Amino acid sequence: MPVCPKCGYEYVDGVTICRDCGETLVSEKFFLRPEEWSEGNWIVIYTSNNEYEVEMIKDNLEGADIPATILSQKDRNFPAPGDFSVVKLLVHKEDVNNALNFIEQVKGESPDQEEEK
Repeated sequence: MPVCPKCGYEYVDGVTICRDCGETLVSEKFFLRPEEWSEGNWIVIYTSNNEYEVEMIKDNLEGADIPATILSQKDRNFPAPGDFSVVKLLVHKEDVNNALNFIEQVKGESPDQEEEK
């Protein structure tokens, strides 16, 4: 059942956009209820200065049915030379081992190995 990640309303299958706030709906398994957001439920498993890198890993994890979220300290409102911010990738504490193993497998494959498969 699809859920709005912003307002939490549930919709019937087939609906893709929230009628109240216009957000794209997500699968219920990827929707995080407020009580699940307590600090102790999430573990940082990856950090980088490159937001695109963390987003790519997050997308790969979600493709493997491992829910993940990004915590970014980037401030696009204040342009400054250099990049001192850190982007963190977090997973639910029960998924830490699976996520780390998955990332290791993905990063360990070279393009030549993927072509052979």
